[in-house]
Amino acid sequence: MANEIPLVPACYDPAIMKRHLEQLDTACRTWEERGWPVPDLLLVSGSGLAVDLIGAAKHQAGLKEVVPFQVRGVAGHPLEFQILEPIPGKFVAYQRGRLHSYQGYDANETVFVVRLAALLGAKRLVMSNAAGGVRPDQKPGEIAIIRDHINLTGLNPLTGALPTEWGPQFPDMLNAYDRELRELAARVAAELDVGFSSAVYAAFAGPSFETAAEIEMARTLGADLVGMSTALEVIAARQMGVRCLCFSLISNLAAGVTNEPVDHLEVLEASAAAAGRIGRLLTGLLTSNQLYA
Repeated sequence: MANEIPLVPACYDPAIMKRHLEQLDTACRTWEERGWPVPDLLLVSGSGLAVDLIGAAKHQAGLKEVVPFQVRGVAGHPLEFQILEPIPGKFVAYQRGRLHSYQGYDANETVFVVRLAALLGAKRLVMSNAAGGVRPDQKPGEIAIIRDHINLTGLNPLTGALPTEWGPQFPDMLNAYDRELRELAARVAAELDVGFSSAVYAAFAGPSFETAAEIEMARTLGADLVGMSTALEVIAARQMGVRCLCFSLISNLAAGVTNEPVDHLEVLEASAAAAGRIGRLLTGLLTSNQLYA
């Protein structure tokens, strides 16, 4: 029957994994054929946070020219690729906008660019996201450095039979958000007088915003922020030995924290208002030799 539900999840289907590996191989070859340099670091921007950084890009392309499957857009994500050289000889692959599982991508597709960067040679992943605050003392526009996450998406990019050379099947996640990189980010933020806090991020599948009961649950579990990204990318990166650093912009207070409704336009407006501070912080980081050490 055409509408029959498969008995085996796609992530366990050898044909699906074979296609994923072939797509990664194609993307690696495309990168090399373009003559793009090996990236030292992958930078991924969140909703409305695709700020301009460090002068003109060395190379630029649409994400659909790099990713060998259909790319579907969402407001606030330009879906562009830039190659930056913030320090002579250090190259940053800048993914302006990300893919989300709520757009219909499976976990492997959601983390595709992270795996591509790791296979090309990147050793660092820096990400930003827009998140909802779950505490009444938080204010829209605040920046938080994520110290840990709670994955409530129901997805995991390590499900299934992955290549053993990528890393362990059961990677340790104790230092998922690298302590040394967080300390570096805190020093840079202090030097630039960019205020910040430390936060635990709870990832939901989306795309609907969380209910008031879900926010209460997240707060009870120890979360400071909620969002619809980041956790899957960090899991995939850590398996492949990539060190991770992530910033959240508190774009709104989540459902039930106030009586105000939440909408995506509010998220984008908060991101636009904070773009200058986010840009200064990222520029300060990317021009620090310690980030690449």
